[in-house]
Amino acid sequence: MERNKPKEIRYDLLCAKERDNLEKRHFEAYYCQTKEEALKKAIELIPKNDVVSWGGSVSIDEIGLLDYVRKNYKVIDRDTAKTPEERVEIMRQALLCDTFLMSANAMSEDGILVNIDGNGNRVAALCYGPKNVVVIVGINKICKTLEDAVSRARNIAAPINVQRFKGIKTPCYLNGSCANCKSPESACSQVVITRTNRTASRIKVILVGKELGF
Repeated sequence: MERNKPKEIRYDLLCAKERDNLEKRHFEAYYCQTKEEALKKAIELIPKNDVVSWGGSVSIDEIGLLDYVRKNYKVIDRDTAKTPEERVEIMRQALLCDTFLMSANAMSEDGILVNIDGNGNRVAALCYGPKNVVVIVGINKICKTLEDAVSRARNIAAPINVQRFKGIKTPCYLNGSCANCKSPESACSQVVITRTNRTASRIKVILVGKELGF
């Protein structure tokens, strides 16, 4: 597919650099120009007999991956819970699934992942547990430096993400801006910086030349 628009050319160049930097940090890294290509690549990376689960992610939904795995794999899906207690138990079970799907809240140009979490289940699965982690990252998540990536996670991703949940009384929910709060409902209880992939082939990052998620 011909890529001749200035924005697309820049995305291709940036993601080629990003892929190389991720590989230097021992991640498996791929670049897909479109959502359709990203979906195809993600499916290739999930063994057919795997039990699949995921963390809260708009990106995996936007490329069609969530719908696909629900129809084609055995899944651990917290949205099937009938009570809050059952939901917590399903989230715990997800930590021992075969393949875990997620996005990243931000990423530095030199290949460091930044994720922010309230309950911690998503970042826990990234760090340890599932045999295989597939991370879908839109071009809008790539930041110049690690400091920029942490700032994006705190000041852009978190205040937008909390708007998906009703009744939260954090400052970012009420006024859209991070106040570095200590609220018991804080969406920023866990901030995880992933510098390298220590277990070979475990974390796979698919960069997408489209804006995805928050």
